[in-house]
Amino acid sequence: MPKVISSEELDKLAELIGRFHEGAGLDEILAAIGGAVSRRTLQRRLADLVGLGRVIHQREWRSVKYRLAPITGTLEATEATLSGDEIRVSGEVYVPISPEGEKIKAYVRQPIQGRRPVGYNIEFLNAYHPNVTGYLPEKLLEQLHALGRSPADRAPAGTFARDILNRLLIDLSWASSRLEGNTYNRLDTERLIQFGEAAEGKDAIETQMILNHKAAIEYLVHDAGRVAVNAETIIALHALLSDGLLADPLACGKLRNRAVEIGGSVFLPIALPQRIEELFGIVLGMAAEIKDPFEQAFFLMVHLPYLQPFEDVNKRVSRLAANIPLIKCNLSPLSFIDVPERAYIDALLGVYEINRVDLLRDVFVWAYERSCQQYVAVRSQLVPPDIFRLRYRAALAEAVRAIVRGKLSLTEDSIRQCMPRSVSPDDQDGFAKLVLEEFKTMHVGNAVRFGLRPLEFEAWKDLGKGA
Repeated sequence: MPKVISSEELDKLAELIGRFHEGAGLDEILAAIGGAVSRRTLQRRLADLVGLGRVIHQREWRSVKYRLAPITGTLEATEATLSGDEIRVSGEVYVPISPEGEKIKAYVRQPIQGRRPVGYNIEFLNAYHPNVTGYLPEKLLEQLHALGRSPADRAPAGTFARDILNRLLIDLSWASSRLEGNTYNRLDTERLIQFGEAAEGKDAIETQMILNHKAAIEYLVHDAGRVAVNAETIIALHALLSDGLLADPLACGKLRNRAVEIGGSVFLPIALPQRIEELFGIVLGMAAEIKDPFEQAFFLMVHLPYLQPFEDVNKRVSRLAANIPLIKCNLSPLSFIDVPERAYIDALLGVYEINRVDLLRDVFVWAYERSCQQYVAVRSQLVPPDIFRLRYRAALAEAVRAIVRGKLSLTEDSIRQCMPRSVSPDDQDGFAKLVLEEFKTMHVGNAVRFGLRPLEFEAWKDLGKGA
């Protein structure tokens, strides 16, 4: 049976290939790795990356070169003018979309007078059956899981998001706010989040929007073990994201009790408060049943904006809510970096007006690939947590102290003599090796980790017991 290649190994290889801006041949990559893997193993890993679409290979003369697959978009020219020797082209950046997405885009780009007014369609929700029907095909889910897996996939919920929190706060706060028309750039956002410095010439509302995102993201990450896809968490997200931004402060963190309209759309959301509350519970109940984190994330991106449960800030709530299952499963988060605002709005209009998710799915997948590209280097620099060491952390400290304070020689017999009863018989060999490894890296400066004073450790070392 072939060996299963871990996502961390593939991530490291992808990052290494990314350093070769002009691409690299097999021998160049092998030399850069430094003999860590065999030529055949490297070929298998490269084939895996090519199969995942993360790396492309091109034949150049008699050799093949590998380079990172570009995250592409499209620029559609809408107007071109010729002036002397200069051609000026205006257009828009878009994401690559499927034929189904093209049809949705064509429909929502019609003048508003040519689109049929519609209300909330309960059959759109009724047609979805958690874990039976799905918006994301199985093969696409496999691709997303391969892209998003992190070194902390077996650690407690939220571990990976905490590891990259500083980067995530800036990326997601900036990108999500930009989709709302916020004009802060990334550098201004970084200064605001890290140093509390508001950018000059910016509206106070824009500054508040960024800070609200920061507070909401911190809530999701720091309370990852408690937050869930439920009413309490979603309402808390709304309270944090809408703080100081609503005309009626009482609407902050509350389901709406009045009718709302969506600018530029022929969709009219439900107005009856009792019906909104009922459907809010149904949507979250269905979402909570979904087992796959990506399907769950996408379902929330579809149905929270479609319901419009709050007076405003619904899209922002849905974007952060989509990160709940990703954070809890220690997958790379969805930061919405570089997502074109028009593509995102077109996709939502497709959901609102014709109940089609294809264009939003195109945007979701592109956005997640782009987000993962941001965190490949970060992931490769993180050391996967040692679950065995975590399990026996207290026992390890107890054994180390017993050896040092008992002035015992560092042998397997002495380790077994000091081994706490909490170490199960099946784990005793592994625990003995763990103790030996800890002593190899122990010195006066870090002995305090095990409750030892520097002089205690120095006295034991002077006896030559560690030889």
